[in-house]
Amino acid sequence: MTGRGSNTIPERIFAALPYILPLLEVYGFGIFLFALFPTLQAIYLPLTPFLLLYGAIAKVIPYPSLVIFFALFFLVVQNERIKHFIRFHTMQALLVSIFISILSAILEVLGFVQRGVNTQLPGSWFWGILSSAVFLATFAVAIYSIIQAFRGLYAEIPMISEAAYSQTR
Repeated sequence: MTGRGSNTIPERIFAALPYILPLLEVYGFGIFLFALFPTLQAIYLPLTPFLLLYGAIAKVIPYPSLVIFFALFFLVVQNERIKHFIRFHTMQALLVSIFISILSAILEVLGFVQRGVNTQLPGSWFWGILSSAVFLATFAVAIYSIIQAFRGLYAEIPMISEAAYSQTR
């Protein structure tokens, strides 16, 4: 989807900001990769203040991503006074975040708790591959979407963009 008119620099920044949420939530899935390649953690250096804030909120509120989800959904996505470009990107970031949250919950129920890298545990290679794939896919989607938002374009992600568009008509 191409841009609908021109977007100002502040609008582009506000459209890119919600993608920080999925980046924060997928951090735990990168533990295996970070253990194998310690220098890879440098990609999270710009997000360190957000990680610290997210951790502080998690100590006070049991499910910070749920609170942030509802705040963004009702204050941004459902607010028709905000430009469609910002609402669309916010909804798309929330959908990616929901995917990560649901996947985390399923894996926790199945016993694949994000407990760090321990190669002595049975199935640790499976957990490492799965978590690395989820981390890389989510990271790529978020970075692609941030770049598209900064360019003033709608990020096209199969199925997710369609769902985001249907919520922000």
